Amino acid sequence: MTQRIAKVSRAQPASLLVIWLTVAVIFVWSAIKPHDYFTWILEVFPAIIGAAILTITYRRFGFTTVVYTLIALHMVILMIGGHYTYAEVPFGNWVRDQFHLSRNHYDRLGHFAQGFVPAMIAREVLLRLRVVKRGVWLSVFVVSICLAFSALYELLEWTVSALTGSAGDAFLGTQGDVFDTQKDMALALAGAITALVTLSKIHDKQLARLDGSS
Repeated sequence: MTQRIAKVSRAQPASLLVIWLTVAVIFVWSAIKPHDYFTWILEVFPAIIGAAILTITYRRFGFTTVVYTLIALHMVILMIGGHYTYAEVPFGNWVRDQFHLSRNHYDRLGHFAQGFVPAMIAREVLLRLRVVKRGVWLSVFVVSICLAFSALYELLEWTVSALTGSAGDAFLGTQGDVFDTQKDMALALAGAITALVTLSKIHDKQLARLDGSS
């Protein structure tokens, strides 16, 4: 299996280079005069860790193009949120003002992506390592993993806020909503289900192509 996975990684299209160069440019922009560097580090740190893991594992486990693209988009969401803080992202403020909303909902996009993107990562890992076959149980495992990841992140936010006090408020990002944590987890759940419903067929086609090239 190791040889097959290594072969898969070399089959990645050159377009991925463009994707990752774009992410690198946005990362540099994000790091230039952010709202505050403490919040920036907290928000962007998952993207940095993710990039390191992808780099280390690339030759042994190269993901499909759709998964790499989703990961890149999620990193961009994190970097934009880190630069402005989620409560102050200009696009979120524009949407708030245009639709007369009570808050900036950019963080909701982030938590939706927190379910959407990990769902496809988990699906690919579970299928390619043959942990579970396609079917209802695959979806159950994927959604459960995404919910667990979302809950872990909420615990991390709470821990950072409790340890740092007001310095961690921007990272916690509740914006006065007492049900913010529950809504964030619900959006992660919705994201995971949406990803499975909309992308499973496309994902399966890319996985089939990888199997055919091995």
